[in-house]
Amino acid sequence: MTLPRIAALTLCTALAAPLSAQNQTVPINKDNRTIAITATDRVIATADVATLHLGYIVYGPDSPAAYANGSRTSNAIAAALKKAGVPDDALESENQNVSPVQDYQLQKLTDAEKAQRKFQINQSWILRSNAKDAARLLDVAVKAGANQSGSIDWSLQDENAPQAEAAAKALQRARTVATQMAAGMGVKLGNLIYASNEVQAEPVRPMLKMAMAAPMQMDKVEPLAINPRRVENSATVYAVFSIE
Repeated sequence: MTLPRIAALTLCTALAAPLSAQNQTVPINKDNRTIAITATDRVIATADVATLHLGYIVYGPDSPAAYANGSRTSNAIAAALKKAGVPDDALESENQNVSPVQDYQLQKLTDAEKAQRKFQINQSWILRSNAKDAARLLDVAVKAGANQSGSIDWSLQDENAPQAEAAAKALQRARTVATQMAAGMGVKLGNLIYASNEVQAEPVRPMLKMAMAAPMQMDKVEPLAINPRRVENSATVYAVFSIE
């Protein structure tokens, strides 16, 4: 695990030039001796929100047949999710498309298979749920025909709390380092006279998308073992303290 770090240290005296952070300038003069610190810290929390990417692809000998197959699959997936307790507004359409299958996609198929795969239809959704329900709902969708599913984005329902905590930890680190610097100079650290911060949520790597074959005894298959990812929020604080 990467430890919190101090990004930069700057000592400002009456002879120093003005300091700038995030387009803000702190004036430095003979009446304002300061120590400026840039510090970074982070907070890691287990995700409580899951965004599932669900979808399917099916084929047909012509466009109407492909569309009919897609309609059956689409409605079967939606019905299964609704039966599993998913509210209508939690399932959002992402993409749907009917198109001819390209020749290079048919090269390894038999003539009979090629005849049944002249057209394809694919559709995808975004499903937002509690993190604890992700494995169960993915299982429901896949068993209903969602053979192009598996990617999950993890996030926090309350993003402000960990961001604020990360900023507070970074500011405390800045104060600690400034105190040590002041002691080394033989002076006393004064009040905080300026602070700014930049808070960023670290991106989370989603699961790789999986493609599944036609269902075979799927009612006897257990859901995948899926655990929520941990979400990292980091904050970089620029703090200026007076010295006495």
